Formats: sequence, structure tokens, C-alpha cells
Amino acid sequence: MADAPAPDIRDDRPQGGELTLLHTAMVHVPVFDALRDEDHSGLELRHLVYPELLGRAQGAGPSGAAEATKTVLTEAVAEGATAVLCTCSTIGAIAEAAGAELGVPVLRVDRPMAAAAVAYGPRVVVIAALESTVASTTALLHEEAAKAGREVTPRTVLLDRAWKLFESGDPVGYHWAVAEAIEAVEDADAIVLAQASMTPATELVPSRIPVLTSPRLGLAAAARLV
Repeated sequence: MADAPAPDIRDDRPQGGELTLLHTAMVHVPVFDALRDEDHSGLELRHLVYPELLGRAQGAGPSGAAEATKTVLTEAVAEGATAVLCTCSTIGAIAEAAGAELGVPVLRVDRPMAAAAVAYGPRVVVIAALESTVASTTALLHEEAAKAGREVTPRTVLLDRAWKLFESGDPVGYHWAVAEAIEAVEDADAIVLAQASMTPATELVPSRIPVLTSPRLGLAAAARLV
């Protein structure tokens, strides 16, 4: 199958309005601010950071964070949020479901990435640092493949040790662990990095296989909501 064209994510039209971002780690705030400055001049970002939502999901599965996530989004809507981008892939599905209940568009950051991945072909490798993300990301790939009328056969590379480096405050070690995993992938049509925080790893090693990350694609799609 021929490679899918790289998506055009820059929108040169004047953009206004405010987009609310729901994070589970403070590290994402400057990343998305920088992407906004590069690609979406005029778009205002409001950042909500709730690390405890990821903690709940890790302890009891994503459903364990469902009620708390809905509460956070309800409060955000009451304070004026009209569109939300959830940057945590672990709680992305429950955030989207809560948004549907509240009548406010909520986009999980990895959805546009998943759609792009299945366009490359069925053999998609998911590199994940959190076990709690694996089922959610795999289900999303199947969902986007079904929408596109395509087949997908995802396989997962789980990097438990990499997340421990991230949590201990060693981003360099974390990104190199992800980069090494990228280098080791063979026989794939696309590689998906499940955590938004993995993005810098793509700059550390070359890859003949397309490596897809979620922040820029996700922000571009969410910007169109406002």
C-alpha cells in the first residue's frame, strides 16, 4: 500500500476563541502553548491540570476515573468551556463520553493520530509507557479503522521502565528509552507513540517507518472546534 500523504495541520486562517485543555501532567502545558504559537495564532488556551485523574485510572482502570473526569468537565463547562482537548490517552475515551453527556465537544488528543496511522496500513505498532493506555489506544485504532473501512492489526511495545524514568524526573532517559524502541521496530506500516510526552523521542533517531505523535495533530483538530 502506498504511503498516506502527511496531513496538513497548519491552518493559516485567522483563529480566535478559547480552547480548554485537560491534562494529567503539568509537563504538557508548555508543549501545547508552543504548538499554539507555531500553528494557531490567535487561539487562546486554558489549561486544566489534574494528575489525580491518571492516578485513579492507573489504580482502577480508566472507568475508575470516569466520575471524577465528568466532574472536572462539568465545572469547566460551567466556567465557560465550549470545546475541550483531553491530552491524556488513558482517560481520553471517558472524557469524550462525558463531553457527549454534557453536550460539549471533547476530543481525545490521540484520535487524529490514530486516524492518520490506519491510513498508512494495517500493521500499526503502538509504543506505550503505561499499561493503562494500551487497551484504550488499541480500541481507538480499531474504531478509526472501522470508520475508514480499513483493517488494522495493532501490536504493542510496553515500556514500563521508561515511565519510571519519566516519573523520577529524567526526561532525557525517558525519551531515549522510547527512541530505542522506535529503532527496534520492524515490519510495520506506522508507529504510534501512545503518550503525548513521548514526542521528543522522534528527534533522537531516524526511522524508515512513519512515527506518529499526538500533540500537533490533536491541537490542530481541536482548534477547528472553536
